[in-house]
Amino acid sequence: MRLHVCALGPGQARLRILQRLEMEAFNHKLNTYIDSWMGPRDERVQGWLLLDNYPPTFALTLMYLLIVWLGPKYMRHRQPVSCQGLLVLYNLALTLLSFYMFYEMVSAVWQGGYNFYCQDTHSAGETDTKIINVLWWYYFSKVIEFMDTFFFILRKNNHQITFLHIYHHASMLNIWWFVMNWVPCGHSYFGASLNSFIHVLMYSYYGLSAVPAIRPYLWWKRYITQGQLIQFFLTMSQTICAVIWPCGFPRGWLFFQIFYMASLIALFSNFYIQTYKKHRVSQKKAYHQNGSVDSLNGHANGVTPTETITHRKVRAD
Repeated sequence: MRLHVCALGPGQARLRILQRLEMEAFNHKLNTYIDSWMGPRDERVQGWLLLDNYPPTFALTLMYLLIVWLGPKYMRHRQPVSCQGLLVLYNLALTLLSFYMFYEMVSAVWQGGYNFYCQDTHSAGETDTKIINVLWWYYFSKVIEFMDTFFFILRKNNHQITFLHIYHHASMLNIWWFVMNWVPCGHSYFGASLNSFIHVLMYSYYGLSAVPAIRPYLWWKRYITQGQLIQFFLTMSQTICAVIWPCGFPRGWLFFQIFYMASLIALFSNFYIQTYKKHRVSQKKAYHQNGSVDSLNGHANGVTPTETITHRKVRAD
């Protein structure tokens, strides 16, 4: 069978070339501006997917925010989509990816003798290279994790799409584009390692909770948020160590990390209080007023109070 390829006409070809040249010129100007502000990039990641130019990462973020805005409007008069099988596969895949990243980073740091208090980006040779490779996957996983929000939209769980959720997802991808271009190893490994471990717990929970028969036996959701708060405190503490005992890792990045961790601690703490503490108070009030916690839901929908609460809890990440 002969395939017929429709070639572009001379005018179309010239237009394509001009568009490509204009885009290259724009990227060059933008890169020059960013480099003048941030300093020289790490040459070890030159040519890696999505890292040479910032516009693709920024465009992905804008697309994410656009879907967050338009998605609920589109689904308003439509039935929610179950996505059960897809949710199980998606969460299983992210559980495995998170475990891979955690294992690879911890083993590389252990074998390479990384200093816990402070580690420069050009000091461990082969270990640095291994960390860079894993951290690129960590950066790219932030694109994949946009699907968390898209599933909420399809299932019409709009109460899950909070400011915390959007802020965390949108900011992480952009922050890690800059991290990968300027500090893609060394001290950057710690927060990513802890976050990957927490994501193993989190995505395994959400994958299993997508199966109704298993959901009542899952007990560790509350501890996921506690683990997230602990990871932020540990990351901030370790970053402060690098400020006190410097090793050549750029101080500007350290101060930015401290500020960003402080913002996450504040937002996640508020989420924890709103989700668990206030709910516990309302349960106690209902118990004292009616003599039974069951009156909180009345079993009118055939679901136990515990199951109803599980459905309504807001997902932090």
